[in-house]
Amino acid sequence: MSKDKNFIGQPIFSQLLQFVDKSKIDRIAAKHKADRYTKQFTTYKHLVVMLYSVFEGVSSLREAVIGFLANSYKINHLGLDYMPKRSTLSDANKRRSSKVFEDIYMKIYQDNRQFLSDSRDSELDLKRLFMIDSTTISLFKAILKAAGRNPINGKKKGGIKAHVMINAQENMPKLVRYSAAARHDRNFLQHINLPEGSIMVFDRAYNDYKQYARFTSDNISFVTRQKKNAVYQQGEIFEIPNKTDSGVQKDEEIFLSYKENDEEKKLRVRRITYHDENSDKTLVFITNNFELKAQTITLIYKKRWQIETLFKQLKQNFPLKYFLGDNQNAIEIQIWVSMIANLLVTLIKKKVKRKWAFSNLVSLIRMHLMDYINIYRFLEDPEQSWKEAIKERKNLYENSLFPT
Repeated sequence: MSKDKNFIGQPIFSQLLQFVDKSKIDRIAAKHKADRYTKQFTTYKHLVVMLYSVFEGVSSLREAVIGFLANSYKINHLGLDYMPKRSTLSDANKRRSSKVFEDIYMKIYQDNRQFLSDSRDSELDLKRLFMIDSTTISLFKAILKAAGRNPINGKKKGGIKAHVMINAQENMPKLVRYSAAARHDRNFLQHINLPEGSIMVFDRAYNDYKQYARFTSDNISFVTRQKKNAVYQQGEIFEIPNKTDSGVQKDEEIFLSYKENDEEKKLRVRRITYHDENSDKTLVFITNNFELKAQTITLIYKKRWQIETLFKQLKQNFPLKYFLGDNQNAIEIQIWVSMIANLLVTLIKKKVKRKWAFSNLVSLIRMHLMDYINIYRFLEDPEQSWKEAIKERKNLYENSLFPT
């Protein structure tokens, strides 16, 4: 009998699901009463089927069900004893609240966040730095209102916008809210609740002076770009130290006006003008932090690109082109499951010492999702795994009179 350590009694999919605690999923389902009228297709089984669909990149309910049927002899390893029909999966995507899958994502994230930390950047305190941005996903129907005008050749399709906040050290979504693509980004700021001393960075689409004042009173720093048509009152001009980055052209105090309960108020902020030689552009930043150096403020905003990279990673490896439902709840479930899949692959990547490109790792998992391969051993040294397989085959027929 083969003793190859590269093959084990669990498919790769089952090894990914080891990060998912079934008992905790059951408790989340009980909290939301998600399984109240369910006989067989529980929340956990729903999650497994949707994860399979996301990893395999299926384009329809039929593909998802047929794919599972083709691997029916392996589903016991996934904790399944029931194969759903298309109608069952469709009804579950419509009826079971997407909030359940939000809580599942957050629970997996909280339970494994110690593996996600990355403290290589010593210039910034990444533990207290948070980045905010949004990404729009186009829809096949006018389910949610899309942004922009109607095209000449007909009506525009719907769009859903995901507003995301990530911690710079962990590079994983910490807070997510969905809205119609046409809704303004600044509405997301009202959901932000961070501890004192936190620093948040976002682009100028989140312009809201009233929320800026709330962050200031809560001792939360923000860094953003100033709008070109912003009206402000100039205050003190600060001296720029000699050792400051030559790109910093001006560091000054300004006052922004806003209304609260029909009362005119002023917000004191700092305005930094910076010229980027690489792009030959002049950028204007505003912040309520008067303690950090001007060049540190510019570095914080530059760090915001990290969340753009995360969006690119999600969209390239788990493209949301086909949805297994034509309602908002089904769409939100699929987006949440895509984020769970992204988190599971990231955890595998963090646990393996050998460096792998994220896209290569996703491709490998997608091709061998239901194969019985020890994912960790294989990823650590794929070449050695092949050599051991060849050596084992030679030893098997070494003393044989009739080698094959």
